Amino acid sequence: MLKRKTIDIKENLALPLDQCLAKTLGDKQQGRKITEHCQIVGEVAKELITRMPQWLRDNLFPQGSELIASAHDLGKVSPTFQEKIYRGTQGYQKNSKPELKNANPDIEKLWGGHAGVSQATAIQLKLGRYIPKILGQHHGYSPILSNLANDAVFGGESWQQQRELLVIELKTRLNTDFPEVNSDTQARVLAGLTTVADWIGSSSRFDDPTEDWQSLSLVNKALDDAGFVKPQLQPNLSFPQIFGFEPREIQETLIENCKQSGVYVLEAPMGIGKTEAALYAAYKLLGYGEATGIYFALPTQLTSDKIHERMNEFLESVLAPNSPHREALLVHGNASLKRIFAVEGNPNGSWFQEGKRGILAPFSVGTIDQALMAVMSVKHGFIRSFGLAGKVVILDEVHSYDAYTGTLLDELVKELRKLHCTVIILTATLTTERRQKLTAQQPKEQHYPLISVSPNEGELQEFAVDLSENNKVSIHCCRQKECAIDEALKRAEEGQQVLWIENTVAEAQAIYKRLSAIDINVEYGLLHSRFLKCDRANNEAKWVALYGKNNPEARKQKGRILVGTQVLEQSLDIDADFLVSRFCPTDILLQRIGRLWRHKESYRPDNAKREAWLLAPELQAAIKEAKTEFGKTAKVYAPYVLCRSLAVWHQLESIELPKDIRPLIEATYQAKDEIEEMHQYQQELNKKREILQRLALVGLSKGGQTLPENVSTRYSEQDSVQVLLIKAYQHHAEKQATEITLLNGDKYMLPKNLKFYDKLEWRKLAAMLIQNTVQVADYLAPEKLAIKELDWLRNYFYLGNPEFGESLLRVALVNEADEVKRLMGGKSLEGYELSYELSYGYQAIKIVKIKEI
Repeated sequence: MLKRKTIDIKENLALPLDQCLAKTLGDKQQGRKITEHCQIVGEVAKELITRMPQWLRDNLFPQGSELIASAHDLGKVSPTFQEKIYRGTQGYQKNSKPELKNANPDIEKLWGGHAGVSQATAIQLKLGRYIPKILGQHHGYSPILSNLANDAVFGGESWQQQRELLVIELKTRLNTDFPEVNSDTQARVLAGLTTVADWIGSSSRFDDPTEDWQSLSLVNKALDDAGFVKPQLQPNLSFPQIFGFEPREIQETLIENCKQSGVYVLEAPMGIGKTEAALYAAYKLLGYGEATGIYFALPTQLTSDKIHERMNEFLESVLAPNSPHREALLVHGNASLKRIFAVEGNPNGSWFQEGKRGILAPFSVGTIDQALMAVMSVKHGFIRSFGLAGKVVILDEVHSYDAYTGTLLDELVKELRKLHCTVIILTATLTTERRQKLTAQQPKEQHYPLISVSPNEGELQEFAVDLSENNKVSIHCCRQKECAIDEALKRAEEGQQVLWIENTVAEAQAIYKRLSAIDINVEYGLLHSRFLKCDRANNEAKWVALYGKNNPEARKQKGRILVGTQVLEQSLDIDADFLVSRFCPTDILLQRIGRLWRHKESYRPDNAKREAWLLAPELQAAIKEAKTEFGKTAKVYAPYVLCRSLAVWHQLESIELPKDIRPLIEATYQAKDEIEEMHQYQQELNKKREILQRLALVGLSKGGQTLPENVSTRYSEQDSVQVLLIKAYQHHAEKQATEITLLNGDKYMLPKNLKFYDKLEWRKLAAMLIQNTVQVADYLAPEKLAIKELDWLRNYFYLGNPEFGESLLRVALVNEADEVKRLMGGKSLEGYELSYELSYGYQAIKIVKIKEI
């Protein structure tokens, strides 16, 4: 139990409410008083609720919710806060007001600032379990509180009486009372409402305390400015009018059955049009008034970027020409690279585009991580709950998550039901067990493709859909890499477009090196995650154009071999004639095989066959020594799943897709009693899954609590870091700037304080710098530098807490020999040779010392 803080502070009479400030102005003038600011925030919250559909208000926002929002700053009526804010006004002498003569603002951090006092006041007023927590966390996290509202540190009885008078005044002005909050979900949504209303009520619209904000309708104008304006839908558009082609039976089946909130799972092969089916279903729900917007969640930033482009095309078709929100917000860690030209006051502009606010926009696309934060104990996680409430949430490629993220995903789907969302889950492959967890009901149907409909109220319905044709794919398991190299070269010489997928970057680089050294009329390429962002984008654009659809002339020119890693299996629209893949789990193999003969209209040489060669060990040898036989692959995928998968594939000569997808998945993942080595591998996997599941559950938000520390939405046994690579740099003290030379030879001047006088140019430079970074495993990255050594980059990157001394960002030079060196010269990582080349990307080769005999 926490002990109450016993700081020796004498109580004083409290400042009257009409002297308690809430804000100051930029020129150190007094801003709005506390009563007026709290009323403004309450009115903003009330209008926000009014703009929501009735069914959402009835379910999540009880009458009086605006009073909770208005009470957020009760704690500003306290001596420490008032002394702090008065010190920020012109001409004020420290502790010169009699009521503040003993106040010390420095001790506020002991209870989380004024938010902690708000929470203590609500506890004293017996406002229930949740409302005090909502008030306490309106700055993003729950304060650690050990004092009572009438303790001397908060000003004693006289200041508590003033806070209670403020509550009475707010009840009168808003003409309402506090509601009853009934659940964790409702508490998180109301916490989101409170914080959003505070953000808007604190905007520049309300700065001038002499303005009559009520007669000027500033609340409505502020909400319009921020973008809380209903999109104008073009009604009754057909599927072909939006997408330009007739819907398939499977798309029609989803659309016909997706008419209310619930969970919908669409399992279908790659390239069948799952995205279009989900978007049209969302369009219909918006038209019925059964949804407030769309959030499209994907596994990676790259997949988010690709869908963002398609979402914008969709919005241009379904929204009226004069409608706001015709461009979806992109929501992930590097989304700012795509939005450096935001304009204040534009409904698609900078208010929604600031960090955590993006998910509040009616239409947004981003990583699954942004949605997962709605159920996690992360700072401002409740903003995501508020932003997702009532939306269609599309979760794509859910088969790609491990036990850690999968556990969080299950909790998210449960929470989205409570938020009255419509959840559409898109996947190529799911096990029966995963379907059961996602729908919260027991599946019965084993057909493929399949649509599972789990309404919030009602039984599970399953709709089996037959596709018009199955495609036969020849399978060949190959133990010797040399045979596969010969075959790949032969096919490429015949004019085929060959795809070779490895499981690690190092193996992909090694294979590319072997192949590209053979001088024949074949074009070689390499794609993986260890290229600079700018180089990766250029590489992807080039190879998607060559291997994509509608490019017959390029395919006729010559054969090609594109080598890569997992980035090739899901993110890019690539169509290969022949596939070589390092062995991997069944569901991932099916994803890779889905890159074969992807588009019917693609040109192919007459001798091309739909065939995949799998680089795999012999089954019994793999079972005996899985980690040895599978090599680096066993560090990427669980040995048990690899052996179970190999047992399914090792004797196959062909498969038919999509007919065989479900049998292959179930044969691999169905529960089974194992013996000897397989039992050991199974136990290892089960133990790891249990650990990951427990770790994930630790990060969930419980009882309305939100912690200041961040927990992760992904689990990795290897930390990764951001590395900035440049050719040269030179400080110019007289200009307070540093000139850098990029790897492509371009030169840029980085003024130290540009952020403070030319924000647009600063954003451009920051975006350019991020484009010249690469994400690398920590143990393979250049050695750490002190933050003080990188002071010239401090306003362009987050370098970390100066107290810890070392920068989170790594920076290194690339010389003319492509070697990665320290900024001051010399070896950048002990024990490794680091290099960066445009064709290979970032390489880390371990130095092997030969012992002298």
